[in-house]
Amino acid sequence: MFDIFKSMLKEEWRMHSNLFGNNGFSLFPVFIFLFAFLVSLVLPIFREIFTYAQIALGMHYLFLLLGGMIGAFGLMGREFMNRRFGQASLIAYSSRTLPVSERLIFANFLVKDIVYYFVLYVLPFIAGFSLAAALIQAENFHFPVTLLILLLTLSLSFMIGLSLVFFLSTIYAHSGKLLTSGLLASFILLLFVSGNPGSGSFYSLPSLSFFLLPSKNQFLLSSVLIIVPSVLSLVFLKVDFPQAKKSFPNSFSRLCERFGSYRYAAFVAKDLLDLKRSEGGFGKLIFSFLLPAALIWMLLSALEAVLPVLNTLILFSLILGVLSSSMYNWLTEYDIFASYAFFPLKPSDMIRSKLNSYLFLNLVPLILLVLLIFRIDPAVLLPALLLFIPISLYMVSILVYLTGLSPSINLYNGRTFALYTFSVMPLLLVNVILSMFSPFYAFINLLLLPLAFYLLGQGFRKWDRIESPRF
Repeated sequence: MFDIFKSMLKEEWRMHSNLFGNNGFSLFPVFIFLFAFLVSLVLPIFREIFTYAQIALGMHYLFLLLGGMIGAFGLMGREFMNRRFGQASLIAYSSRTLPVSERLIFANFLVKDIVYYFVLYVLPFIAGFSLAAALIQAENFHFPVTLLILLLTLSLSFMIGLSLVFFLSTIYAHSGKLLTSGLLASFILLLFVSGNPGSGSFYSLPSLSFFLLPSKNQFLLSSVLIIVPSVLSLVFLKVDFPQAKKSFPNSFSRLCERFGSYRYAAFVAKDLLDLKRSEGGFGKLIFSFLLPAALIWMLLSALEAVLPVLNTLILFSLILGVLSSSMYNWLTEYDIFASYAFFPLKPSDMIRSKLNSYLFLNLVPLILLVLLIFRIDPAVLLPALLLFIPISLYMVSILVYLTGLSPSINLYNGRTFALYTFSVMPLLLVNVILSMFSPFYAFINLLLLPLAFYLLGQGFRKWDRIESPRF
């Protein structure tokens, strides 16, 4: 068993390092360390606005979401490898050729994800926080709990998110429609039934409760939330091996006809079919977008009870604009320009087609935002839209300029991720501060539109120069 575990660790590193180089990938945890260090240095300032319990709440839910995202990425690894490297696959999907059971392989896969991303994400974050806390304590700033407990509880939050996604994926393997319907119903219930949930309910997360008030019961409950879903996932594991040949009805022609003579009709139709037939299908909208959006809305609603000066709808439209940029990642996740090199196309043509598909998918967050605003406060509809649209366009323009057709890969490069963060974070902070004074400050974001179009133009020229074939 340990040999499989070691091989999976090597496989994970080699996969990432082959995609964007050893140096670029090695810098990623360094950037997380520096980011955590710099943010932690201003904790005394945040302490004037938020309590330590509220700061801890944000940290633990961040790692909960991070664990869920890592679990989802790992489960899509087989298709990712097949699309990028032909017939290559992960060890986890090789049980037909290995003299071990599928359950043993996936148990190793789960432990590998925990250990690998613990070293990649959790440890650098804690190290940066620890260094900043030591410096702040020299100025009579005292954090109420030990860093050892924080390391433990953030790890528990991360593993809860990871094990939960593995469990949901097992349900999806047995009945995708049942899981999708249940999650969608839960999302609607969370988002619309309660416009302002009590903030105390968020502190029921066992790992967070253990951090704030260490007790054996909370630790045991956290362990149960990790072990039970993981065991159930392994007991009811279902691995669908791809057949030698798959066939689908000709939906492409019908979709193209619906788009009419639209210039990018064929590309958009292909993107939608790729999204539908990939791992998870349109379930990505629920796992990677709607569920995080619902959780963020609940957290913002609870935060508004503590800080009435915050405009929840404006902040939600800001975060929704940031989240919507992840759709560009989905659209480019399995596509490479080499597949189109024999067509009379340039990389910029492919990027433009992905942007058209991105705008089409953006109807989902747009409709969600409009429905939510009409339910709560129609007066802020215009500023919310004038915040969401420019932010969404600016975010995707940054992705295009920095990563081209490979955002899911290139963002793991430490240098690229640092540039991306420093291009986005100041803008988000300015919008959060301005929203406290008036929602109509959102009009300032219209200035982002010419910048976004300029970045897109520069990105088209950049990737035409980099990715165009040379003969």
